[in-house]
Amino acid sequence: MEGCRLTAVDLACRRGERVLFRGLGFALTSGEAMQIAGPNGIGKTSLLRMAAGLLRPFAGRVERDGGVALLDDRLALDEHRPLGQTLAFWAQIDGRSAEVERFGLGALLDVPVRYLSTGQRKRAALARLAAQAAPIWLLDEPLNGLDVAAVETVRVLTAEHCASGGIALIASHQPFALPAMKQLVLAEFAT
Repeated sequence: MEGCRLTAVDLACRRGERVLFRGLGFALTSGEAMQIAGPNGIGKTSLLRMAAGLLRPFAGRVERDGGVALLDDRLALDEHRPLGQTLAFWAQIDGRSAEVERFGLGALLDVPVRYLSTGQRKRAALARLAAQAAPIWLLDEPLNGLDVAAVETVRVLTAEHCASGGIALIASHQPFALPAMKQLVLAEFAT
């Protein structure tokens, strides 16, 4: 994961006729994490989607060195299959199996995803994220729906990811404590 990089240069985001932010820039290198702060509707999710290459900036550019994994509200889990089959599908693509026990999913592998709780689905998506081995993690509200123990697992997992040279860009309204984490206050770039 060493040598990964995520840079935003003079970014602007427009939704409809409204420009949400402009002049935004940052640079993250191996081992760094940054939390995006701001109220609902200010463009945190849009910024993450730009960083992932899923949304074109109104102005500016995003530069990436390294693969990207995005965790947002669109969890890539087949609702009609048991969790074990869904994770096995992704393991074939990712080349690594998810650590189901670390995320408390071992007893749920035969349960269809549609019957899992919000927190169980989120833990499954996080297990898949970790198995991707992508150096750049884009986390949109990763703590929503999680209990206290799962929140700590996510914090530890993200700290380990950064300690191994990965990057984490995190949009979260909840406190997300990581050593030396940078802050990006999106309101400072609002128009």
